[in-house]
Amino acid sequence: MEYLEFEQPIKELQEQLESCKVVGEENGVDVKQACKQIEVAIEDSKKKIYSNLTAWQKVQLSRHPSRPYSLDYIYQITDNSFLELHGDRSFGDDKAMVGGMGKINGIPFMIVGQQKGKNTKERQFRRFGMPNPEGYRKALRLMKLAEKFNMPIITLMDTPGAYPGLEAEERGQGEAIARNIYEMMNLTVPVISIVIGEGASGGALGIGVGNKVFMMENTWYSVISPENCSAILWRSWDFKEQVASQMKMTPNDMLELKIIDGIIKEPLGGAHYNPVEAAENLKNQILKSYNELSKLSAAELKKQRQDKFIAMGEFSG
Repeated sequence: MEYLEFEQPIKELQEQLESCKVVGEENGVDVKQACKQIEVAIEDSKKKIYSNLTAWQKVQLSRHPSRPYSLDYIYQITDNSFLELHGDRSFGDDKAMVGGMGKINGIPFMIVGQQKGKNTKERQFRRFGMPNPEGYRKALRLMKLAEKFNMPIITLMDTPGAYPGLEAEERGQGEAIARNIYEMMNLTVPVISIVIGEGASGGALGIGVGNKVFMMENTWYSVISPENCSAILWRSWDFKEQVASQMKMTPNDMLELKIIDGIIKEPLGGAHYNPVEAAENLKNQILKSYNELSKLSAAELKKQRQDKFIAMGEFSG
């Protein structure tokens, strides 16, 4: 387990617990009571730390290297039935965007998500979850396929942004994202969108136009990352923590601003502490939302989604 800077008190207690167990095993001493006290201290420390997280600390948790990614959740929530589909039928198969069909409690869904990597080689292969235009076109192809077969859609957002390379711009990065937003507005099947990690800019919004939009508890959703915002305003990353608190990018901020419909609870400490529980919470929210949306007609789904996004940003003087 890797620990972030603000998690060091937990790390120290965890190391004490491991030492306590080793001493007991090596010396044949009963250390159950001592270990129990340390376990209680760990739990108390977790509650104290994770109940008072700053916006920047939530950003850090959203990027935790042990955090589950899209494919982790997909394989966990589907009934051993996920079939990944590849390619945009125009240029190629973008490994930063994954998608395919799978059943959840017997209900067929089309699932699309951005995929990061768990080690250096895989991160390069997946481009750190930053899709090229062909990734967004693949996603749109799968969503239109779902619409053709009247299949509900799940999208999982986890990206630091669309890939900013020269070739991506040459192949129409902006157009691909804009096309996805336009086409998703007009889909006639239920669309459930969830931020499971980082929700940055048009890179996330390119698959984020849903009838229901949720964020997991330790995630962020914004037009720009705190570091890049700080770099633009002060030409330095030094103000990233200050910027994060002012950008209103946490799940609670998004819920208050009516950008999202709800927050999906994570295990204490984050999804990486108990990926199975995190996936179960995700699955339950998906099924609950689907049961609500399945009662709407195709025209009602389309109108509800459009009205939802048109209403964003309204204010009274």
